[in-house]
Amino acid sequence: MATQPPRKSPRPAREWIGFAIVAAGALALVSQFWSFVRADPLVWNALLGGSVAALATALGTLPVLFSQKLPERLQDTLFGFGAGVMLAACAFSLIIPGLDAARSTGVFGGGAWAAGGVIGTAILLGGLVLMTMDRVLPHEHFIKGREGQSGRQLRRTWLFVFAIALHNVPEGLAIGVGYAANNGVRADALATGIAIQDVPEGLVVAVALLAAGYSRLFAVLIGMASGLVEPLGAVLGAAVVGHSAMLLPWGLGFAAGAMLFVISHEIIPESHRKGHEAYATSGLMIGFVLMMLLDTALG
Repeated sequence: MATQPPRKSPRPAREWIGFAIVAAGALALVSQFWSFVRADPLVWNALLGGSVAALATALGTLPVLFSQKLPERLQDTLFGFGAGVMLAACAFSLIIPGLDAARSTGVFGGGAWAAGGVIGTAILLGGLVLMTMDRVLPHEHFIKGREGQSGRQLRRTWLFVFAIALHNVPEGLAIGVGYAANNGVRADALATGIAIQDVPEGLVVAVALLAAGYSRLFAVLIGMASGLVEPLGAVLGAAVVGHSAMLLPWGLGFAAGAMLFVISHEIIPESHRKGHEAYATSGLMIGFVLMMLLDTALG
C-alpha cells in the first residue's frame, strides 16, 4: 500500500503576524519617503529626473522582446556613445558648476587654487569609493567576467545585477546633485543627456543578459529593474547636497569622480575588447558633442 506524502502544515500564526508587521513597516516607510519627497521641490524634481532616466533604460530593453541579435559593432558604438555623454556631463554639468560653487561659497578662501583643490579632492574621493565598491561587491561584467569577493558563491543573475547597480548609482547621484547645483533648465539638460544614453544602455544590458543564457522576458525585466537605482540615487544626492552650500562643491566633484571611474573602468574597456575601437571612439565623440550641446544650449 502506497504511503501518501505528508501534508504540509499551515504556516504558524506568528509567521503571518511577522509578515504583517514587515508589510506594515514597509508601507509606513514608503509613506514617510513619499511625504519627504513631495515636501521638498528640489528632491521632487530630482526624483522626476531620475525616473525619466529609469524609464529610458526600460524603454531601451523592449526591442529584445522582438529580436535578440545586436551586432557587436553596434554594441560597442553604443557603449562609446554612453561614455561620451557621461564624460561631457562630468565636465559641463558637474565639474564646472562645482568650481563655480566652490568659489562662491568661499571654501578655503574661495580662490581658484582652493576651488580646484576641493573639486580635485572630491573627484578622487568619488573614484575611490567606486573602486572600493568594485573590489568588495561581487559582480560580473558582460565581457571581463567576475570580479569582487566571493563571486563564485552567488548566482550569475545577481552578479549581473550588482554590476548594473554599480554602473547606475553614479548616474543617479549626478542627476540629484545636478538639480541641487544648477538652475532647472541646466539640471533638466543633464537628466535628459543621461536618459538619452540610458536607452542604448538598457538595450545593451538586456542583450548581454540574453546572450548569457537568460530568457527573453527575464532579460528585459532585469534590464528594466536596473534603472530603478537611478531615481533612488537622485533623491539621495539632492537630499544630502541640496540643503548645504558647503557640501555642494564636494557633492558635484564626488558625482563626477564616480562617473569618471565608471567611464574608464567599465564602459571604455568593454567597448574596446572586440576590435571595434574606431566605432566606439566615434560613438564617444558623438555622445560628447550631443551632451555638450544640450548643456551649453539649454543651460
